Amino acid sequence: MASTTSGDVLPTGGRIFTSIPDVFFLPEFVFGGLVWILVASTLVQPDNPLGWVMFVSVFCFVLTTLWFFIFLCGANQSSVWPSLDVGFHFVAVVFYLSASVDLAYVTILKATILAVSPTADNLKYYRLDIAAVVMSYVATLLYFLHAIFSAIRWQRS
Repeated sequence: MASTTSGDVLPTGGRIFTSIPDVFFLPEFVFGGLVWILVASTLVQPDNPLGWVMFVSVFCFVLTTLWFFIFLCGANQSSVWPSLDVGFHFVAVVFYLSASVDLAYVTILKATILAVSPTADNLKYYRLDIAAVVMSYVATLLYFLHAIFSAIRWQRS
């Protein structure tokens, strides 16, 4: 039976590198950063869906960085933090899933453009978009796993 008097609700310091779900922070940085870099290095056409993808990747990257440092410094010991952890990662999953679908749709559109005018630039942008779609779905999966394991941890606390 877990002790309810323990003030150590969430891991702090170096323990975040060994605890599930916090071990997902670093892969979320890597894959979220790759989505950001890959989309930014392509021709951002059409603006609207790819602008959303850029917003989501930058937003989640910045907030995950902030979240990581809050956990690392130990400022997460209030009883509200487990529910905030679940809420943030659930929102990140919804955002990344919508951005991944938008990015996949734009990539399919670029495939039709590539079929009509197969230039070297179009092929390069298409390949970068394919890589961004894969990284975006991997980031979505990582945030989903983090949200599920955070919810399990929240239920135990």
